[in-house]
Amino acid sequence: MSSKAANYLHQLDRARCDGNWSAVPELVRKVRKHAPERACLALTAETECAIANATLPSSQPNRPSTDEPASNQATSRHADFSTRLPALLESIEKETHYVEDRFQARVCVGWLHWTVAEYTQAAGQLPKGLNQEDSQLDGAESLSEWTAVCALKSAFLRADCLNRDYSRHEALDAFKSGLPALAKAWSGQGAGKQLKEWSEMYLTEYCMLSSEALHEGDVSLEDHNALACYRSWARYWEVHSSAGGYASKGSTPRRRVWKEYYIALSRIVEQDLPFPTGYLSKITNEMSARTQLRDELKTTEAAYQNLLFSETSFPRADEERAEVEELVTLAVKNWSILCGRGWRESDLGPGGRNSASHRVLDLLYKAATKTFHSTSVLRSLFLVHMAVGEFDLAFKAFDSYIDIVKKVKARVDKTGQYEPSLDTDGVVLQTMAQAVITLCQYGGAQSAEKARHLASELEDLLATLPQLKTAENGDGTAPGAQHGDKAGLLHPPVAPHIVALSWQAIGLSHANWSRITREAASRTEIQGRAIRCLRRSLAAEYGRSKDIRSYFSLGLLLAERREITAAIEVVKTALVSSKGKEGQYHLHFGQYWQERSLVPMWHLLSLLLSARQDFAMASRACEGALEQFKDPTVLFGKETSNFRSEHLNDVEEKVPAHDPPKGLVDEMDDMEKEAILEVKMTQLSLVELLEGPDVAVNASSELLVLFARLFGNFATPAQTLKPPKPAEPPKTSGTLRSIRGSIFGGRDRSRPPTRQTSAATTLATPTAPPTVSEEPSESTASDARPPTAKTVNSAMPSIQVTGDGEGKPARSESTNRARRSDSRRRNSLRKKDRSASRRRTSNATAPSQPELVDGEPFFTPAAAAERDQSDFFTYAGKRQPSSMSSFSRGPTLPTLNSYLSTVSKTSDRGELIADDTHPPTDILPLVQLSKDKARFRRTSILVRVWLMIAGFYRRADLYDQCKAAVAEAQKLVQGLEADARQEPSTSPPIRGEGWAERKSVVDLRGDVYSELGYLALAEGNPYQARSEFESALMHAPDHPSATVGLSDILLDLYAEVLRPTPPTPAPAAGSTAMCSHKAAEDTPKTLPTHPLGLRSTPVPHTQPQRTSQTSISDDLPAPYKATCLPLSDRLAARDRAYTLLSGLTRLGTGWNYSDAWFSLARAYEESGQEEKAKEVLWWCVELEEGRGVREWDCLGGGGYIL
Repeated sequence: MSSKAANYLHQLDRARCDGNWSAVPELVRKVRKHAPERACLALTAETECAIANATLPSSQPNRPSTDEPASNQATSRHADFSTRLPALLESIEKETHYVEDRFQARVCVGWLHWTVAEYTQAAGQLPKGLNQEDSQLDGAESLSEWTAVCALKSAFLRADCLNRDYSRHEALDAFKSGLPALAKAWSGQGAGKQLKEWSEMYLTEYCMLSSEALHEGDVSLEDHNALACYRSWARYWEVHSSAGGYASKGSTPRRRVWKEYYIALSRIVEQDLPFPTGYLSKITNEMSARTQLRDELKTTEAAYQNLLFSETSFPRADEERAEVEELVTLAVKNWSILCGRGWRESDLGPGGRNSASHRVLDLLYKAATKTFHSTSVLRSLFLVHMAVGEFDLAFKAFDSYIDIVKKVKARVDKTGQYEPSLDTDGVVLQTMAQAVITLCQYGGAQSAEKARHLASELEDLLATLPQLKTAENGDGTAPGAQHGDKAGLLHPPVAPHIVALSWQAIGLSHANWSRITREAASRTEIQGRAIRCLRRSLAAEYGRSKDIRSYFSLGLLLAERREITAAIEVVKTALVSSKGKEGQYHLHFGQYWQERSLVPMWHLLSLLLSARQDFAMASRACEGALEQFKDPTVLFGKETSNFRSEHLNDVEEKVPAHDPPKGLVDEMDDMEKEAILEVKMTQLSLVELLEGPDVAVNASSELLVLFARLFGNFATPAQTLKPPKPAEPPKTSGTLRSIRGSIFGGRDRSRPPTRQTSAATTLATPTAPPTVSEEPSESTASDARPPTAKTVNSAMPSIQVTGDGEGKPARSESTNRARRSDSRRRNSLRKKDRSASRRRTSNATAPSQPELVDGEPFFTPAAAAERDQSDFFTYAGKRQPSSMSSFSRGPTLPTLNSYLSTVSKTSDRGELIADDTHPPTDILPLVQLSKDKARFRRTSILVRVWLMIAGFYRRADLYDQCKAAVAEAQKLVQGLEADARQEPSTSPPIRGEGWAERKSVVDLRGDVYSELGYLALAEGNPYQARSEFESALMHAPDHPSATVGLSDILLDLYAEVLRPTPPTPAPAAGSTAMCSHKAAEDTPKTLPTHPLGLRSTPVPHTQPQRTSQTSISDDLPAPYKATCLPLSDRLAARDRAYTLLSGLTRLGTGWNYSDAWFSLARAYEESGQEEKAKEVLWWCVELEEGRGVREWDCLGGGGYIL
């Protein structure tokens, strides 16, 4: 072939690729002259030019959806296709040398048939693809550009013909056959106009047809190549950087393709499908499948929103921006899954959940600029701002949302015109319920007030629902049937689970308000309303009869009302019922969601059992909270050995390092971790109660180890506190076990089940560097010593109240006055009504006979102490489990299963029936607090841990170690104060509770001073204790334990149990200034008639009277000689104690604080009001009967919400 012929062939190919059809006829003539052997190529180019010129005047001739017969007839006339077709077919038969020319001619024949609407003939003539046998082509790499254009054109035309014949699957296969031809389009450089046009047309129609098939269920996203078309489109977009608008010769907007791509990826995320890797541009093993899915979703979302927002203007008042709101809805739905408990932080890439949430916030604020008063945008802003811990901004968005909804609903009810932008009643109810729950869970006193008003509005809205009024009609007629379809359109039916959620939120608001309100007289009524609302949310008609959150809140409320039997029934109903399907909810709630949600339930059961004085079963309930995970490695991860041989070290240096195996606690939020830590704290309180404070001290290091494993070491100073060395080996080896035994609470399973491992070591604690230095001992290093009958009997306390070391500590710390003697025992009086308690007489002849309490046998501590405690588990293990028990926790909980499966009496409030476990309804998004806020919460938890350990040391008479523990807590509180002063804008406020704060800085400071006060009392220094209590009340005026401690000291001063100490030392013997005063002190003095201060000394009434002249001229005695206070100061001390205690017992923090009531009874007694003192003492007895080993506010993060 001559160079001139090759040049003309090249020019002809470029003219066809660039769409320069005016130059094609002249080039065809020259090719026929200089290259007669390429006759097939020349005839094909001439026919293509005729078809292109005939179809150019039509606006959209190449669209498969366009079928215009008039246009087709005009095309036939102008192109004279009837004469060209036979010649083209003949040239194809003769062409045997040039394969590409033959392929291009076949595509031209099919294009010709398709243009004249002969779709069946076109499908038969078009080749099936480049790699098919009929094409006779080697591959797409060595093909010319125009051959690639013809391959794309063939796939597009053939798929359109098959789709018109309702053969969708075959059409998709035809589209798929053209994917190899896109290799030329990926190069990007030198690509002609025709290649770009046909590539975009091909990909657009391929993506749209695939989306239709996905929506109708004809294609599954589980297919390896389910996203092939979308990924090819994204790659084409990346290479050619197309702008927005419409595709060439198409009516489908480019953003529509991106939208379908985004919807497909969203369905994969929502259904948790395997990540399809077909046609993925970059496949790497460094990232997990979920991370790659998140990156692809983020890229697609960014491309779609950029096109949508650039092509969308701000609407007029009568316009809607439905597509923008659809994007918002889909993006927030994806965000709720990605940032939920089902996805790990590492799956979201750099920044994790915080970065993903802020990207959604950026999208929402952009969407707000393209919409007008969009309720979906405001509702989404409320949820996402809440998730990142910006509660103020969240509730500003919510307030705007509620204002708009109220106005629009009023307008709709007045005009009767439906407005598409208005949220349905179900969505409004759900949003309001979420707001109420958020206020109750993360807010303080002001938030509780707002939650109460919002719950009232929520209840009013429920009362106006047409579907709830249907029952009042009596005929069961649907609302829409009576008022027409229009009423059903304006007020569509609300889902039953949303109604249940609404009643649950109303109940939680009442419960939360009962703790905040200062109206003591109405507290019982408020709690009753809360119980009724929570029970209503569990009604079978709403389908949420086993909502864990409602059961927990209901059980906690009943426990606070001292209805222990009813509370145990509620908790048992939640624990005994069968589980739901794990895989159904794990994407939203995470793995082991049922076990994780039941941890506070087990904790509540433990406290309830301790209130019934069943301390052994209470300890077993603490163990059951974590034994439900079966293997400790599930919760805390696998243990890594510290020893490695040199060979293994050399091998590990060559192998890339991997992250250590993580446990479930690494994916929990701080509230779940705190719940596990609280279980451990309760278990140690039970250990102190059963085995003494010395054993609790030995096991206290496990609490620090567990905290370090859960929350890590976050800039905490190194601790140097050392556990004491008891004279004899302790009953537990809490600080002396091996790594495995100390961390996971290992047991020797080969031992007989009748020997119980000590409760101090049975709760699993994780592997972490301990924050206390542990000293070796001669004790066993693997297992704990089980208690014998002797040790258990000797460990039974008169009652050693194990408080938290903060808030409301033990009651045994006071001055040496006689307060309660044996009657101080917690839960030793078991009467519910005062009259029955007064009529009861002691039965000394039969101490082992049980008395009936709420219809069940109960033994008093004195009688129980006489029994052989070592046979408890043996006896309990021999009990036959009930046939009704469907609750199986494995072989480690035989006695607890038997206990839970027992059938108790039905509560008079109605029986609760639960079949399957449901997750909490519409749980709030996983809240990611700021670093400062999270550090504050964790530090406050660590302060409570140190104060609890300090209480153990104090009650074990180890005062130096107690001071060291309090000093550690004090350092942490000082650090929080310093942070608050340095950065007041980001750090929590020093005074007043902020968002997501259980206690403020001043409250923590009050806890520290209160513990110092009780330490001073234990050391026999009541005046130092008074100073510490005063400091505590200076920081936190309503601090419960400091108020009680100070009030007891004031009452001791009034009763003259405490004598004033000399404020100044005695003068020297030769002091002449005091001689005259010393001579005058021998003269008797009368009691002054006016207050003389704290340093005066009243004289007994038996002394003789003095003349008025002598009394007036007499001076005060020397301060160092004062032995008692004047009557006026004593009365002031008593009145101040009464004022402090009466105010505390009206608060939500002290209305059920029995120590405060006991001190108040003493104040009444000291003032001569014996009847009031008796009433208060009987109330104190009732409180003691229903008080657990710890206060109820240690559950639920200090609230009622799971």
